[in-house]
Parts: sequence; structure tokens; C-alpha cells
Amino acid sequence: MGNIDVAIGIDVDCVAGWLGSYGGADSPADLSRGLLAGEEGIPRLLQVFENADIDTTWFVPGHSLETFRENVQAVADAGHELGVHGYTHENPTDLSREQEDAILQTSIELIEDVTGSKPVGHRASWWEFSENTPELVEKHGFRYDSSLMERDFEPLRMRKGDQWYRIDYDSDPETWMKPYEYGEETDVVEIPISWYRDDIPPMMFIKQPNYNYGYTSPRMVYEELYKAHFDYLHRRRGAGVYTLTIHPDVHGRPQMIPLLEEFIQYMGSHDGVEFRTLADVAEKYDEDESVYESEGEFV
Repeated sequence: MGNIDVAIGIDVDCVAGWLGSYGGADSPADLSRGLLAGEEGIPRLLQVFENADIDTTWFVPGHSLETFRENVQAVADAGHELGVHGYTHENPTDLSREQEDAILQTSIELIEDVTGSKPVGHRASWWEFSENTPELVEKHGFRYDSSLMERDFEPLRMRKGDQWYRIDYDSDPETWMKPYEYGEETDVVEIPISWYRDDIPPMMFIKQPNYNYGYTSPRMVYEELYKAHFDYLHRRRGAGVYTLTIHPDVHGRPQMIPLLEEFIQYMGSHDGVEFRTLADVAEKYDEDESVYESEGEFV
């Protein structure tokens, strides 16, 4: 059996998520849900990982770090990796280059103050890149990014300068009938994520945007999405990285914790499977870009 690494990423959105993304900035009730995520969800998840004796990566908005400093410190003290995830979960596409640069710098400094070392991982808020994000990720010396979805199970190099052409119904079609253009590869490792392995879309009630209804059966999500992806990776590819993105806002709730514990045990029971931080994954890929290539008949 080949090399399969499971990298669980915890996006600590909490109050920042409601301020920056979920339409709850004017709702004390929604903000209180963010407070619950930080005050109860973080320590609950930390206990799950301690019981399972696995390493994970926590992408912490600066707002969450400063609001729940003791709980985030406990995560770092337990040996888990901390990565950058904006300050208030703001959408990078709405920021100027100067704003995005300043937020990255502050976020780096906040994490460094907690861990004593500069973070090596970046995950964009909203999982959105602005036209400036790749260059800024490179500028600030991140070893890896984990925001994009070009692969299911295999890292690649983050590019800058990709170009595409939107349809312009008011212009001559010859001006926009052009294929996607790949930009320049950087040294930054891109560790892909997936909306199909994210807990918020199906399992957190959000008033706006209205596609989040939040009442999908957790058991169904685990069986028909999370487990199906893992089984494909293990049985058909035989090698790769399985990223799972969870939030204290969802997986810190009582209905989720037993299923997370079961799934960790399920994945760990398979030969060739290791739980690693995303920093460890990036280091392995830097040492050997073929390490996660498929060993089966399926890519």
C-alpha cells in the first residue's frame, strides 16, 4: 500500500465568520453562535484530537486568535500547527492590495506571538484568491497555500498570473473565445481542499447566503461524501493527501463529535495511512514531488 496522508484542517471562523462572511454582523444571536464556537467548540475539538493522538492544522483568523487567545494558545501548546486565515474572514476579492498585504502581515505576527515561530501555511478566507493573493503569499514566504481545488488528492505548485476570459455579450466573440491560460509556477506548495469535504455548506444554518440550510444528516455527509472520498483514495489511487476541512462552529457541536471520532478511527485502521499537519505534507512534497502520485489505475 502506498502513501496516504490525512490532513485535518480546522478553520477557526467563530465570530470572524459572522462578521466577514455569513451575514450575521448585525445579529447578536448569530455572533453568540460564534462565541460558542470559540469558547466551547475549540476545546472540544482539541480533546478529540488529544484522545486520538493525532496532529492537525488550525487556520486561525486574527480576530479569533485575539478573542479566544487562551483556547488558541492551548491548541499551539498541544503541538498542533497554526496557519493564517485572514483577520475577520474578509473576502480577498473585496480588498485592495494594500489592505490584503496589511492583513497578512498582522495575521502572521499574531500567530508568531502565540507559537514563537512564523507560520508557514496560508488559507484564504472564503477560499477566494484576489488578483494579488498569489504574489502576496509568495512575498510573505509561506511554504504552502491550501485554498484552491485543482486536484482532489495531490498537491501541486501554486501559480501566479493565470488568465481567463469572461463572456462579454457586448463585444466581438473573437475577443473572449480563448482557452484558460496557465500562469507561472511558484515554489509555494498548493495543498488542495474541496467543498465536498467541508462541513459548513451542508451542516451549518446560515440566513445569508441562503444556500446554507444546515440540516443535512451528519451521518449522510460522512457516509456519502467524506467516507466515499477516502475510500476512492485508498482503494483506487493508493496514494495521495486527504484534506478534511472542519470548523468549531459545526464540528464542535454535540451531534458531530461522535462521528468525527468514528471517522478518525476508520481512516486510521487502514494500512499506509498517517495523520499529518499540512506543513508536514508540504515538506514531503518539496522533498519529492512524486510522493503522492497515484499508484492505482485511477488518478
